Amino acid sequence: MSKKALIAGWGKLPRIWAEKAQAAAEDFIVIRIAEEITAEFSDLDCSSYTVNLTQLGKILEILAEEKIEEVIWLGKIQKAHLFADFRPDQKLQKLLEQLPNLNDDTILMALALEIINIGINILPQTYLLADQLAKAGVLAGEVKAELKSDLIFAFETAINLGRFDIGQTAIVKNGAVLALEAIEGTDQAIQRAAKYGGPGLVMAKCSKKEQDLRFDIPTVGLKTLEQLAAAEARALIVEADQTFILDQAKFFQKAAAAGIVVAAAEFKEGELILPC
Repeated sequence: MSKKALIAGWGKLPRIWAEKAQAAAEDFIVIRIAEEITAEFSDLDCSSYTVNLTQLGKILEILAEEKIEEVIWLGKIQKAHLFADFRPDQKLQKLLEQLPNLNDDTILMALALEIINIGINILPQTYLLADQLAKAGVLAGEVKAELKSDLIFAFETAINLGRFDIGQTAIVKNGAVLALEAIEGTDQAIQRAAKYGGPGLVMAKCSKKEQDLRFDIPTVGLKTLEQLAAAEARALIVEADQTFILDQAKFFQKAAAAGIVVAAAEFKEGELILPC
């Protein structure tokens, strides 16, 4: 079995993976990004390192010293760090200067190539986590006829947003776009939409066209659900088999209790297939 490294950003997903990896007797280490630490790994049977987001050279050194063969990259890295007194090491500075833009995919692919170039494979984020993906269907509540148009509109808006590599989330109401996610992240986009739209929001979160499963698979968890409930949202629609929903049993139970419909639709060959 190959030795693996988990590069851990913000959120619960890195910890979920690490627990599954230990249960599967994987040989792995954890490299925690200091600016995004939300999970502890000290109770697990693995070595753990903490590095700053700016230290690309240090990350590559650890991978080489630990003789890592495969890397999995999980958890959110907020791009806003790039604009807040960001002082990259020489390796990262040189990489960023060569990029045509600072879009998510551009940065992630460039970082991936740095890892691949030292002989390390990057695993898809679904490795050991297939059970966290949303399955097609109505997962909480009931989709009534009058809700369908906003579900379709929100989903198609989010899909198109992803094509421009801007964000993954669109929030609509009654056929009007209230907020599109950009650098601020999903939760703040919900708050912004609620400020202008009031109760009854419909949120969609979708993968990008030809999503690279090694990076940035859309993820929703209980924290986002809490924001939707506080905003008195009406529904959440995600892309089936392309979106992580964490703590699923509790998520669907709490969504139903809050009156929030949760659905996972399929998007195949340019056609949206609603589960209702």
